[in-house]
Amino acid sequence: MTKEALFIGIDIGTSGARAVAMTGSFDIRASGAARLDAFSANHRDPAGWWSAVQSALSQVLEQIDRKQVRAISIDGTSGTVLPVNSSGEPLAEPLMYNDPVEDSAILDAVAAYAPATSAAHGATSGLAKLLHFQCIGNVSHIIHQADWLAGHFTGLYDVSDENNALKTGYDPVARRWPTWIGNTGAHMEMLPHVLPAGVPISTISPKTAAAFDLPPSVLIVAGTTDGCASFLATGADKPGDGVSALGTTLTVKMLSDHPLFAPEFGLYSHRIGDMWLAGGASNTGGNVLAHYFDNGRIEQLSSAMDPKTDTGLDYYPLVRDGERFPENDPAMKPRMQPRPDDDAQFLKAIFEGIANVEQLAYSRLAELGAPKLRSVRSVGGGAKNKVWSAIRARKLGVSMPSVLSEEAASGTARLAIMGAKAAGLL
Repeated sequence: MTKEALFIGIDIGTSGARAVAMTGSFDIRASGAARLDAFSANHRDPAGWWSAVQSALSQVLEQIDRKQVRAISIDGTSGTVLPVNSSGEPLAEPLMYNDPVEDSAILDAVAAYAPATSAAHGATSGLAKLLHFQCIGNVSHIIHQADWLAGHFTGLYDVSDENNALKTGYDPVARRWPTWIGNTGAHMEMLPHVLPAGVPISTISPKTAAAFDLPPSVLIVAGTTDGCASFLATGADKPGDGVSALGTTLTVKMLSDHPLFAPEFGLYSHRIGDMWLAGGASNTGGNVLAHYFDNGRIEQLSSAMDPKTDTGLDYYPLVRDGERFPENDPAMKPRMQPRPDDDAQFLKAIFEGIANVEQLAYSRLAELGAPKLRSVRSVGGGAKNKVWSAIRARKLGVSMPSVLSEEAASGTARLAIMGAKAAGLL
């Protein structure tokens, strides 16, 4: 009996690393996880990142036949950047995805030259961080978190992917670093070489293959950001497939057969294979629910609701003033009145209000040129509430398949499979 080939995806997040081994038919055979704080008290410590990745990967490898591993891919937090020398050694503490660059001259330079549709705008962009780091002595390249970790598998610390490079100014339509980046004063020779997500970088380095007792033929495949990996993990794979993340805030993403750019909504497109992933983030979501009720009370009140009927209340649930998407209005005020005496009715009206915002978000994507919505998969804590899901399904009017996985590492494993297919291994 021929043993099945296996493909490994690794996800490095804000609190730890996860890894999964997946078959070519997307079945998960093993998983592992490690917390960053088990290795370093500083979440910006690259050595801690690598230790967590080693631990999570080792756990997976202990559960499978290592000889069956064909490819590995890795994702990282979008916008996390660090300067390295020619050997890949970090030369300064990285700036994380949410760390702003506070030098106004740098921000002014980016604002002056970056096109409106570029994702390089803003104090937390990769380009701002490159300008911040480039004057450090002995810098060879300024790369992203996933690039640096992939470099531990390949020995190459000058390679990135199209998704991580987006916020550093990469043009995913022309598939190149645009010349305007140099006009900001950026040293363009420090930018990494960029490959499409899911394309092989190289085989594993002999040193790393020996360290993990892996075959020297294992491919290391260009990865992606954690957000893109989470989308891929759900199983959404056709134009018109949407994914709603019902967490602290509401985020909607959709696959499109062409790119969408609407900077006024913070909307950009990531290129994945022959498709594009676009989406936006609202300020509504679970933060509104948590403002009024704890989880136990939400569960209790939900059991008394009929999701097939409407309250007749027209809420736009927000905790504070301001909205980003599907409306771009920093002064928008919450619409949460009148409040019924019955808490169940009030909670139901909030559910309905967030569902209406979700429906409006997908309609906004359609107005901006997205394909017709064909399905919505749901992730996040809110997806577990059956009553809310029924209300959303009624308002969205499309199929709502269950997700294959909520693990970003599963999405990255899918890229490893894509890379193996590109190399003729599947």
